[in-house]
Amino acid sequence: MSERYSRQVLFPGIGKEGQEKISRKHVLIIGAGALGSGSAEILVRAGVGKITIVDRDYVEASNLQRQQLYTEEDVAEKLPKAAAAEKRLKAINSDVIIRSIIGDATPEVLEELIVGVDLMLDATDNFETRMAMNDIAQKYDVPWIYGACVGSFGMSFSIIPGKTPCLNCLLRTIPLQGMTCDTGGIISPAVQMVIAHQTAEALKILVEDWDAVRTSFVSFDVWRNQYTTMKMSKAKFAGCLSCGEERTYPYLDRENMTKTTVLCGRDTVQIRPSSVRGLSLERLAEQLSALGYDVKGNPYLLSVEMEAERMVIFQDGRALIHGTKDLTHAKSIYQRILG
Repeated sequence: MSERYSRQVLFPGIGKEGQEKISRKHVLIIGAGALGSGSAEILVRAGVGKITIVDRDYVEASNLQRQQLYTEEDVAEKLPKAAAAEKRLKAINSDVIIRSIIGDATPEVLEELIVGVDLMLDATDNFETRMAMNDIAQKYDVPWIYGACVGSFGMSFSIIPGKTPCLNCLLRTIPLQGMTCDTGGIISPAVQMVIAHQTAEALKILVEDWDAVRTSFVSFDVWRNQYTTMKMSKAKFAGCLSCGEERTYPYLDRENMTKTTVLCGRDTVQIRPSSVRGLSLERLAEQLSALGYDVKGNPYLLSVEMEAERMVIFQDGRALIHGTKDLTHAKSIYQRILG
């Protein structure tokens, strides 16, 4: 047993046997922002065998206040968060297998990635992705841990297929929709509290100490000194289409996944093509530069400056149009640049 985990092994809840279990487990983290970067670092330091991290965005200056894996150099290079996270995580613990996916966690992507996964962590910023995660978890019998925060408020719940209510069940009881955007700002202590709850539950699940897993829904406000737990056993709904007796997994239907989205808290529209395009960024940069656009890039993306907007283009054909919330206008820009 490596000396680096000696203090963790001394903890009775983990021990040598638990550490060996942790080293054999695979965790899938959806989102590499505040929650995802913090949770990934803790689990990598804990010696989890493999981490797969999925994120669609790139590092910006406003992220540095709370997204602990990233640096000013990542901002300057406009590195995708997943790529920057992989680089930093490998430097923290070279024994852990790190895989980064730059893109959306669509149902197709989740169906591919879930194979061999022991646990999923929610670190996303929208309920469309969370609901797809929830259906994947129920379909493949993989536990996952919900987490969200905004302002000084946070919440978390561990979802164990076959035992606890799923997220679809919870939506009948708890108004979670208000947690999807960060327009109210965010302070780092609220992020760290959610990370602490999610990763503590993750370690319990990874060592298979099921009796220790918290079955209550927890919410808190670190500024107003409020902390609440709610028992959720009665929220389980037999008619739930995600985990009920006649489940259909409705959120795995690609038609239910929007292709054009206004990103939460930002004047930015994401446009996702109906199929992966496999762009040659180098060739595209030459073409756009020849047309007079100011183009900057790296191996992962291109940044195209326009009069009032800026367009960031990824290899899979996905694009972020900054400077607008108008979906029609954003689509016209996409068509003009990428056809």
